Amino acid sequence: MKIIKMLVFCLLPSSMCMAVTDLDLGSSEAITRSRLLATGGATTIEGTAGGGIVPMAVISGYGAQEEWGATAFGSYVDTRDYQLEVIGGSWSWHNRFELSIAQQKLTHDSLTAALNLPTDSISQRIISAKVRVVGDLIYTAAPQISIGVQHKENLDFFVPGAVGAKNDSGTDINLSATKLFLSGFFNRNLLLNVNLRYTNANQTGLVGFGGDKNNDKEIMPEVSAGVLLNKHWLAGAEYRQKPDNLSFIKEDDWKTVFIGWFPNKRIAVVAAWVDLGEVATFTDQTGWYLSLQGSF
Repeated sequence: MKIIKMLVFCLLPSSMCMAVTDLDLGSSEAITRSRLLATGGATTIEGTAGGGIVPMAVISGYGAQEEWGATAFGSYVDTRDYQLEVIGGSWSWHNRFELSIAQQKLTHDSLTAALNLPTDSISQRIISAKVRVVGDLIYTAAPQISIGVQHKENLDFFVPGAVGAKNDSGTDINLSATKLFLSGFFNRNLLLNVNLRYTNANQTGLVGFGGDKNNDKEIMPEVSAGVLLNKHWLAGAEYRQKPDNLSFIKEDDWKTVFIGWFPNKRIAVVAAWVDLGEVATFTDQTGWYLSLQGSF
């Protein structure tokens, strides 16, 4: 097996370089070593590892192949007429398997006032599992590829049922491919991610599943990209295509522009500008997003 006496890669062209000596890339030792900062990602609003709205193939936490890890998180989204609060956590095993749970609460005071509704919020619980199938984010030429499932249960079905949603629960299937290209963008590390989601969820399930226009699941593409400005900062954008199942509600695709701060392996903070388009008859739903994650 070929021994590389020194591998050097830089997060900045003139500083913050990391040297790894006597590393045998032909053995499993390269992959079983401790994972690098930010390679566990942040936490999406649905509880899985990724960005803010798009999951990635990465496994949450920093546990390597001989280790386990755990995370806890809280997220908040505020647009013109809606507020979304999310809390949850995940457990990962050997950088191979991830199990997560998230509890969402969508507050819709403007919709309640406009339609004289008896409730001002919708809650949803999401239980997810993800497995890394092949590849590694850094150490293999091929991207890391993972398959995940998200089972969602809408806990307040009055509004979704009233606007035509067919079901109060559903399961999304995600196929994600993620790769970190060292010095791939003006000597900065470039992160690229593609996710294909098989779903019939309305507004991620907060407005139920299926509808009068369509009740079948469809494949929805999602993409995200980021550039590591240095060892601790990641800037990027996300795009998430959405199904359009209900006649009463026009559902637009979602977009974010984000900045992530990873001061150490314990803390991750992500802030973003979000554009949700039209949400339940209210147009131009733009605003901000903030998420805090702790890793153990």
